[in-house]
Amino acid sequence: MLKTYTPTNVLVVILVICSSAATVIAQWDPDNGLWGKSHPADVRVMTWNVEDGITTTESKILGLNNWHALVLIVASMQPDVLLLQEAADSGGGADSVSEMETVIDLFWYGGTDPFEGGQVTSYVQLFAPEYDLPYVFISTTTDGFNRNVILSRFPFADLNGDGRSLLSNIPLVFSDEYAPGGTGGIRGFMFAELDLPDDDYAGDLVVGNCHLKAYGDSDSMQQRLEASQNVAYYIDYLLNGAGTGQPDPHNKIRDIPAATSILGTHTPVVWGGDWNEDELTNGRKGPAAWFTQAQIVGSPDGTDRDRGDCVYDEAVHYFTGSRGTRSSSKLDYIAWQDSIVSARRTFVFNTSGTPLGGLPEIIADGLPNPFILSGIASDHRPVIADLILPAAILAGDGDVDVDGDIDLFDAAALQACFGGEVVEGCQFADLTGDGHVEGDDFVAFYSNVTGPAE
Repeated sequence: MLKTYTPTNVLVVILVICSSAATVIAQWDPDNGLWGKSHPADVRVMTWNVEDGITTTESKILGLNNWHALVLIVASMQPDVLLLQEAADSGGGADSVSEMETVIDLFWYGGTDPFEGGQVTSYVQLFAPEYDLPYVFISTTTDGFNRNVILSRFPFADLNGDGRSLLSNIPLVFSDEYAPGGTGGIRGFMFAELDLPDDDYAGDLVVGNCHLKAYGDSDSMQQRLEASQNVAYYIDYLLNGAGTGQPDPHNKIRDIPAATSILGTHTPVVWGGDWNEDELTNGRKGPAAWFTQAQIVGSPDGTDRDRGDCVYDEAVHYFTGSRGTRSSSKLDYIAWQDSIVSARRTFVFNTSGTPLGGLPEIIADGLPNPFILSGIASDHRPVIADLILPAAILAGDGDVDVDGDIDLFDAAALQACFGGEVVEGCQFADLTGDGHVEGDDFVAFYSNVTGPAE
C-alpha cells in the first residue's frame, strides 16, 4: 500500500530522497565535447546555408572537402529539424527536385553515386548510425541555382485542413495592412507541417525556411523587406487567424484549397534561414524585426500566437562569444512563437575558436587539423536552437522544471505549483495528468524517484 503525504511534510521527504536519486546523463557539455540536447523532449532546430556543398556534382568522399565537412558537423549536432539553404547549385543551374532527393539520400546513407560515379564514402550514418531524418522536403521554388530543403525527424501532416502539409512558397498575398503583397521572395519561403507524437507533445509543429535576397543595394534590401512583411502577414493571418479564430479573416491570401482551421493552441510556428541582413548593424527595421514583430512593436499585430512579438535567437559561439554566422555578421536566424515555445539554449557552431577538448569526438578524431572544418564546410556557420514545446498532459517523469535532471529543484517547483488547476509554468507538475496539482502528484513524484513505497 502506498504511503500518503500532505503538502506540509512531503517536501521534507522529497528533499531527502532526491539526494540519492539517479539523474539524467548530461548530453550538453561542450567543454568536454558533448553537444547533444539536455532533455530528449527538446526539439533541436538547425539552420545552415551550405554554400553549394550538397549537390549532384560534389565529391562525396572522405577527406578535406565541403561534403565531408558538412557530413561531420550534421552528424555531430544531430538536429531534429534541419533547414538548409544553397543546396542544389551544381554550377550549371539548379539540380532538379528528383536529383536532390537522390543527393540527400546519398548524404545520409551513402551508396553508389549515379552522378559522379564510384561509392559515396562520407555520409551521416557512417558516423551516427542511429541518427536519421527520414522526412525530406525539397522546395520546387528556385532562383535558377539554389533550393531550400527541410529534413525532419517527424512526419509531415496537414494541420490546417487545406489538404497539404508542404509549401515551397507561401500563397500569393494581396496588399493588406502592412503586407505589400506578393510571396516569400526570389527563392520562396517554404513551410512544412509536422506531426509530433501525441504521447510526448500537446500539439504539433510548423517549421519555415527561407533564403532571402542577397546584396546591399536598394532593390535587394527592398525585396527582403517585402518578403518578410508578406510572410509575417501569412503567419499572423492564415496560420494563426489574426486573433479571430478563423484562417485568413480578410480574405487576402490565395490559399487554394483554403485552410479550414487555424493551428491548434499548442502548435507553434518556428522558422529560420539565411535572412541576409544583420539586424544589429543594418540601420533600419529589417527582416528579423518584421518577421517577429510585424508592424507594431508589441501587440496587436505581432506574429506570435497571442499577436504579441515573437523572438529570434541570440545565438553565439559557446567558446568565443561571437554572434557572427558569416564572418562577423549575423545573417542566419531562427525565430519562434515564445508564447508557446521557450528556448533552452541557442548557439552558433564553429570549429574555429573551439578548443580540441570541446570538439565533438567524430570531428576531433577525423581530421589532422579539425579546427578548419567549419571553414571548409561553408562560408556560413549553423545556428542551432534547443526548443521546449508544450508537453502532453500525461503522467510525468518527475522533471518538473524540465532541466534534464530529477533533483531538489523539481521538488521545490512541484511544491510551488501545489493547490489547484494547472496554470502556466506548472504543466510538468501535473504528473498524474488530471489537470490539477495535488497530493497524488507528490505520490507520483516520490514513486518516480524511488520506486513504489510500501
